[in-house]
Amino acid sequence: MGRTIAIANQKGGVGKTTTCINLAASLAATRRRVLLVDMDPQGNATMGSGVDKNDLPLTTCDLLLGEASVEQILQRPDGINYDVLPANSDLTAAEISLMNSSERERKLRDCLQGVRDQYDYILVDCPPSLNMLTLNGLVAAQSVMIPMQCEYYALEGLSALLNTIERVRGSVNPELKVEGLLRTMFDPRNNLANDVSGQLLVHFPQQVYRTVIPRNVRLAEAPSHGLPVITYDKTSRGALAYLALAGEILRKDQDLQAAQQANLMGAGGVV
Repeated sequence: MGRTIAIANQKGGVGKTTTCINLAASLAATRRRVLLVDMDPQGNATMGSGVDKNDLPLTTCDLLLGEASVEQILQRPDGINYDVLPANSDLTAAEISLMNSSERERKLRDCLQGVRDQYDYILVDCPPSLNMLTLNGLVAAQSVMIPMQCEYYALEGLSALLNTIERVRGSVNPELKVEGLLRTMFDPRNNLANDVSGQLLVHFPQQVYRTVIPRNVRLAEAPSHGLPVITYDKTSRGALAYLALAGEILRKDQDLQAAQQANLMGAGGVV
């Protein structure tokens, strides 16, 4: 069964959607089966994956309202190596409707349950706020990746998000954990960025990815062409960074699987 990772940060402009698109493409480049779920009414992950958000018969809004299935909504744009569940501004209506629905925070999880075996990774792009759509993403996921800029307000926002994750874990999704903290748009010439990065490493030594996503012009240009950066310019620093992030995640998962197998063998008395 595939792993579902919510990519979330209530602060906008931190590279959340950029990370979702480019991590999906990078994991798919390693022959993993990947599904990107756009849960942001802005539809930026949809557009950045080459799907026109203004010309969609069905979106994740219809999925959450129970009016369409995953298979009916699924898109595989030309030149893209992962599947997309697209979104647009209609998703705002879904959020309003969900407020009066029973089991409203579990809608996305229930919708994805039937397709989780078809993918190695499901990435959920959450909106930049702690609302019902984000809550659905957190309940559907096993873990949360938190992209963040190394700036003054980043640590304060991180604290609020970690508190939300803890509340979700304690109520509706006990298996939820922090996948990792990803430093984005990083400029090593900036003293403040280096200082905040150092604080993250001190306070979260096991959760900060070694991979750092740099500020990169080609990375910023790629969405306007509806392409991940590894398709737009695979030799750019941005493309290489996201490929490195995918590699880091895969190695971590392989190490975890090896440890679990060793524990099972030990429990069974096998030497």
